[in-house]
Amino acid sequence: MRCDYGLVGIGQAAAHYGVSVVTMRRWEREKRLSPTSRTIGGHRRYRLDGEDDRFSVGYARVSGSDQKSDLARQKAFLSPHCDEVIGDVGSGLNCNKPGLKKLLNLILNRKIKVLHLAYKDRLLRFGQPLIFQCCKWACVDVIVHKNDDEATFEQTLCHDVMTLMTVFFCKIIRQTFPSKTLWCII
Repeated sequence: MRCDYGLVGIGQAAAHYGVSVVTMRRWEREKRLSPTSRTIGGHRRYRLDGEDDRFSVGYARVSGSDQKSDLARQKAFLSPHCDEVIGDVGSGLNCNKPGLKKLLNLILNRKIKVLHLAYKDRLLRFGQPLIFQCCKWACVDVIVHKNDDEATFEQTLCHDVMTLMTVFFCKIIRQTFPSKTLWCII
């Protein structure tokens, strides 16, 4: 019986290859054959119709248009590691960025094999665990190339509170003075 997306369970895949289920699990441990995805319950799903058409993607983001040179540096850094680099300009709090939507579409449609990030917080400021869980369900490996110096809990909390205050301050100013042009860069 075939599952969604043309995928089959480990038993059907083992029968297709003429091996036991135990051998399929051993091949996965040895990285000889990986499942195409996993279900929410953790069950392996395999594609039997030939080559794996998934590719590796890099994601780069900067907060404002004045940081486009940094975006170009991130893209240049990521491009040797992946087939395509998706770039975005926008706040880490904004979930409506076109590049992020494209990335999520690729992840959810199981088109990505590996996701490369220059820095962990380039994906989203808040909500990273949800994206990483979606990657896990779709069997997407996430590689973060540069780790920021480990910040203390207090430093991270202070930075997050300041970011939220800036966003809400900008929204209040825009509502209070809609006729004036005011740029708030986060």
